[in-house]
Amino acid sequence: MSAVTDLRGGTSSRTAPKTRGPVGIVDIGSNSVRLVIYGSQTRNAATLHNEKAICGIGRDMVSTGRLHAEGCAAALEALARFRMIADGLKVDAREAVATAAARDASNGAEFVRRAESAWGSPIQVLAGEDEARIAAEGVVAGIPDADGLAADLGGGSLDMVTVKNGKTGAACSLPFGPLRLMDQAKDPDKARDVVDKGLRSIPGLSASTLYAVGGIWRSFARVDMEEHNYPLHVLQQYSIPRGRALRLCKLLAGLSRDSVRKIKVVSKRRAEALPYGAVVLERLLLAGDIKDVVISAYGLREGVFYARLSPEERAKDPLIEFAMDANERLARVPAHAREMIEWTAPLFDGENQQLRRVREASGYFSDLGWRRHPDDRALGAMGQVLTAPFGGADHSARAMIALSIFHRYSGDGDFPADLALSGLLDKDDERKVLRIGLAWRFAFSLSASAAGELAQYRLRMTPAKVILEVPSKREAIAGEPVQKRLGALAEAFDRRGEILVG
Repeated sequence: MSAVTDLRGGTSSRTAPKTRGPVGIVDIGSNSVRLVIYGSQTRNAATLHNEKAICGIGRDMVSTGRLHAEGCAAALEALARFRMIADGLKVDAREAVATAAARDASNGAEFVRRAESAWGSPIQVLAGEDEARIAAEGVVAGIPDADGLAADLGGGSLDMVTVKNGKTGAACSLPFGPLRLMDQAKDPDKARDVVDKGLRSIPGLSASTLYAVGGIWRSFARVDMEEHNYPLHVLQQYSIPRGRALRLCKLLAGLSRDSVRKIKVVSKRRAEALPYGAVVLERLLLAGDIKDVVISAYGLREGVFYARLSPEERAKDPLIEFAMDANERLARVPAHAREMIEWTAPLFDGENQQLRRVREASGYFSDLGWRRHPDDRALGAMGQVLTAPFGGADHSARAMIALSIFHRYSGDGDFPADLALSGLLDKDDERKVLRIGLAWRFAFSLSASAAGELAQYRLRMTPAKVILEVPSKREAIAGEPVQKRLGALAEAFDRRGEILVG
């Protein structure tokens, strides 16, 4: 077992050389082997390829002390395939890490040598605390304002680090991965005692929020989503309150493998391990007096990639960077979005930072639907934004951005009500996103997305009116479409629209 470190303090630092082309990262875990290839070394790099193989190299390791022979063969086969994929995509920058199983098994070093030959590049075997810290940096990459305890449950270990203000604290690693518990404790009831004993040895284990990383806990979240008919099937920043999480932990821990296999949202390969993952989560919630579980789809691989970025890149907002990149790739005239965001700013004077980020991201997404069929623009563009793979936004903010795009194309307040019914948005949120969407709709009616057009006009708001000032030589622009959309926009602000020509 790795040395226990007090979770109340500590720092982390890890750097890597800059590269222009694709970056390939391999993660060799106790249960799975995964390859992710990022298109560039930037804050919002697109994922060119993402593939995993469930190999189980850490199965039976407690009883044998060795890596599982069949699992190792499957892992080497997967790595050889990953090498060919990386070669085909011209990936020059390659990193590979191995975690608990390769670290602790008596034949771990031998396996790593064979794995390096199959992958064609060096593999770093991470110490438990390093594994924990890098996974926590992945959490911070996707949730910059994370404040609590980041916990990564792999097949062989539970790795934990405090996170706050974009930084990671001290780290610890415990051998509580489901594969080890299955081998050591034999059943979930006995596993509770093993986990409790280990958690009692950690000083300072307390946090309001647990940021849960790992495939087992993502499966746990999918079960919760299914049970509550949750409308937004996005795992990143999915939140489960303490009471609900504890109830589900107890339920899943008591199920047989065959019963778990019948749950359609759980992979058959996760079925055996899920009850043990539920036990670990339950004991952690109780030991740390945790109030909420927030799922992080970002973890070790993202942490390895995040560490390669310059401090300037790391400091960028992942939500805004994603939206800006989407605008550059998909909008008719990318420069128009920034002009529109600033031109409409007088309507949103006094907005807080959270709403500003929502509005800015929405502005960059506002022309994503122009190639869609007119009948599909509102719902299609909304869905495209709603499930987009960006970080830096909880589900409420994600829904606000997406619904503002719906209003940008639909022009009215009729939208799918299931999001509001789930508790993602309240009436005040709905009013805010209607205003944002109608502001974009009105701006496009003036400019048709052409760069520089909005600067010809002035938009301002008084206590009673939303006023558009139009130069005399451009009076023709203020026809019925503009008048109609100005009226709708003004009404959303409880005002009247007026066009002043002169």
